[in-house]
Amino acid sequence: MKKTFDAVAHALPHIQALHAYVPGEQPQGAGWVKLNTNENPYPPAPGVAAAIAPEVDQLRLYPEPVSASLRSAIAQRFGLGAGNVIIGNGSDNLLDLIVRCFVSDPGVGHTVPSYSLYPVVAGMSGQQVVEVNFEREMQLDVRAMADTAAKVFFLTNPNAPTGVAFSLGEIEQALQAIDGLLVVDEAYVDFGGESAIPLLQAYENLIVVRTFSKSYALAGMRVGFALASEAVVALLDRVRDAYNLDRVAQAAALAAFEDVAYFDQQCQKIIATRENTRAALEERGWFTYPSAANFLFTEPRDAVGQAGPAVAASLFDHLKEGRVLVRYFPKHPLTCAFIRVSIGTDKEMQVFLTAVDAWLNNA
Repeated sequence: MKKTFDAVAHALPHIQALHAYVPGEQPQGAGWVKLNTNENPYPPAPGVAAAIAPEVDQLRLYPEPVSASLRSAIAQRFGLGAGNVIIGNGSDNLLDLIVRCFVSDPGVGHTVPSYSLYPVVAGMSGQQVVEVNFEREMQLDVRAMADTAAKVFFLTNPNAPTGVAFSLGEIEQALQAIDGLLVVDEAYVDFGGESAIPLLQAYENLIVVRTFSKSYALAGMRVGFALASEAVVALLDRVRDAYNLDRVAQAAALAAFEDVAYFDQQCQKIIATRENTRAALEERGWFTYPSAANFLFTEPRDAVGQAGPAVAASLFDHLKEGRVLVRYFPKHPLTCAFIRVSIGTDKEMQVFLTAVDAWLNNA
């Protein structure tokens, strides 16, 4: 006789209430122009493949437990000590560690809209979220951030999904105003933002989080890092999984990080394509936020000049029917009339614009 078990009823209450993160669609099969998950359209540095190859023969052995070589290289690049660096299995892993180490009542603060994983990592630890809503102008409300009294406040800079970047002066104002930790999530900063790393020497309540997924084209490797005071890093290391980054990923990340010339070249190529695409959208009369990221957040207008949620949804559906994937966020009043478009190659962006014109001509 089969024995049944009510898994939901036995789960912890905060897990029962948790809504998992929903990533962008990963299409199956060929023929798609994939502009929905902010991946780099170009391959990683040429040295990555060569760096990975010797590690395959060593897979029977555990990896270096703290990613020491990668920590040292990152620390040297930014004028810090290795004790100021922690490596994660993707930057998402680091966000989770931060919540587990530092968050208690009243919970995690974050701006809205921003990265939708923040409420998920809070919920995984049974913590609440405290929201600070942006207006359309995307001005950073430092006073409202401080008023949350959150133990940890997540700030994506440049913002996702708009791409708007906040200045170093604004970040410093926030650091001075809040009592808890400010986590500046710089996933997209290499595409034109201003990094908060120079503020680490003066502010021990700052954590800067970076990823290798975007500008280093290693989304498939899941490598991230955080920079903070030695005391903060030491605490994060207490809850970090042993051997949290495999030896192949460590080698790939180090090779990509050390090829500065290739990195700079690819970032500049993406920035140029982004600005050309933004100009093309503005020629069509679409409001598009100035972006310091590898994507654009644009408000479509149909052939008679109308904008709004129905217009954005119509364009999203039309593009998907033509095998062009972008991202649409219908659940927030600031995002529901927009689409987010990742920057692909020049050829891919032309396919996107051609599909946009076809929609305009047939709407």
